[in-house]
Amino acid sequence: MILASVRTRLLILLGIWATLGLLGGLGTYTFTFAHGLSYFSNDPRACMNCHIMREQFDGWQKSPHHAVASCNDCHTPHSFFEKYLSKAENGFWHSKGFTLQDFHEPIMIRPKNVAVLQQNCVGCHEQIVDGINTHPGNPQKMLDCLHCHREVGHGPVR
Repeated sequence: MILASVRTRLLILLGIWATLGLLGGLGTYTFTFAHGLSYFSNDPRACMNCHIMREQFDGWQKSPHHAVASCNDCHTPHSFFEKYLSKAENGFWHSKGFTLQDFHEPIMIRPKNVAVLQQNCVGCHEQIVDGINTHPGNPQKMLDCLHCHREVGHGPVR
């Protein structure tokens, strides 16, 4: 009786380890195949790992911001922890969308990321927007930068 109980526990433990090994191996393969480490860099080419971002990358290369800002300068928070938390969250949603093929095309920025973009616009152009900002200290309440400057970051919109 005790031997059967030990044998059952060993089989359960072996099954758990096999499942974890399989998931770990599959995750490692997927991360490697998708060039996962490149997303931790500031290299704008990392954003092009997915074909859907090609148009945005090409537009950025022709934009006024090409010489002064990379994707992360505009699209991620600037503090270390928040930046990589944002990258992880966006990476999850991008991976899910591309795996399940349920993403919107053309790709659209999520409201949470619009707020980050707005904050970064205001942060870099603080001296310029200071005179028109009717809500100092709260970039989300001022006029939306993209309303008038939609083509600045990625060039002409289709």
